[in-house]
Amino acid sequence: MTDQQQQQQARSDITRAVMALLDSWQLDTREIQAVLDLPETTRARALNKYREGQDVLPDDPAVMRRAGYLLRISDALRTTYPLNPRMSGRWVRQGHRRFGRRSPLSIILRDGESGLIAVLSELDCTFSWDLTGSKTTGYQSPSV
Repeated sequence: MTDQQQQQQARSDITRAVMALLDSWQLDTREIQAVLDLPETTRARALNKYREGQDVLPDDPAVMRRAGYLLRISDALRTTYPLNPRMSGRWVRQGHRRFGRRSPLSIILRDGESGLIAVLSELDCTFSWDLTGSKTTGYQSPSV
């Protein structure tokens, strides 16, 4: 398999995983467009082609970054609720005190990529830790 074929296969896998996640959250076409930063002209038919593996998400750095954030959010929710996969969809729609009683989905829809980052930071402490620049290699004992 050539490098280009491997990249195309990876984009296909990412596309299907992201669409399955967004479908599990029960997002409509307009919400999917906003979350992924797709053009408003993207029709439901195009989204169906993504779901079915007939097409892949655009090779746009912003779209692929957002897809990456979504997959990390999905992984964090799977870790948080390992026995109840349906909680993922509920969690993104329910208000949270850390978001001023707003839902994570509303934060994502309102703030775009920075909203995705805020939600991921809430769920994944290692991501939040990396954002702050706190990349030490481990505990260091204070000098006595």
